[in-house]
Amino acid sequence: MEGKTSGLAPTGWAIEVQGLTKSFEGRLALNGVDLKVRRGEVLSVFGPNGAGKTTLIKVLATLLKPTAGKVQVAGLDLRESSMEIRRKIGVISHQTFLYDELTAFENLKFYGKMYDVPNLKERIYEVMAKVGLASRIHHQVRTLSRGMQQRLAIARAVLHSPSIMLLDEPETGLDEYAHAMLVEMLSASNGGERTVVMTTHSLERGFEIGDRVAILVEGKIAYEESKLCLDAVTLRERYYRYTGASRRGDS
Repeated sequence: MEGKTSGLAPTGWAIEVQGLTKSFEGRLALNGVDLKVRRGEVLSVFGPNGAGKTTLIKVLATLLKPTAGKVQVAGLDLRESSMEIRRKIGVISHQTFLYDELTAFENLKFYGKMYDVPNLKERIYEVMAKVGLASRIHHQVRTLSRGMQQRLAIARAVLHSPSIMLLDEPETGLDEYAHAMLVEMLSASNGGERTVVMTTHSLERGFEIGDRVAILVEGKIAYEESKLCLDAVTLRERYYRYTGASRRGDS
């Protein structure tokens, strides 16, 4: 496979996936995925609809169990240590994982207690300020706009200062302010200590943010490369080649 990193390293990997398969009623969503992500690295995963991007994120986030294969997140085995893994990851996806009838503060308090966040009240106010929602902290989630709910979901995801962030097309539903804020957060990446895996349809945004890129096609990693070895034009050409997408089609 072109650009594929080979060989296992004893240390330095935040995520290690070997032979990951996930099927739904006989249909393969992931078909033997091999993937490794270094600590502090930002990996952008591209692919057309139905390629398996959301399924991959859900498996890494312990929301789906693999059908076969080995998955380690933060050095922990997914099958044996799912609860411990959840304390080390933050997830942003199409679902906000928020409770509509609770206020923003109550939602964050609930998750903060789940993750034993120290100085919880102060931390809640801190992250709400970061996402520009300090004035809405005591508003019920159902009264917030979709864009505001997505901002609150970002606050929820980073509340416990996770070492690993898993993002499934995070730009969906974000307003311009929230998107700029998210890019800034990912670019800073906790001083190089936070690992990020992000799926996206946007080649431009993914290339801008990522340290490394991967293209997922029909449940398999078809291409993987460091951004140092690419430019935006080459990435687009690789995407067309491996996905068969038209230059006017899905990108």
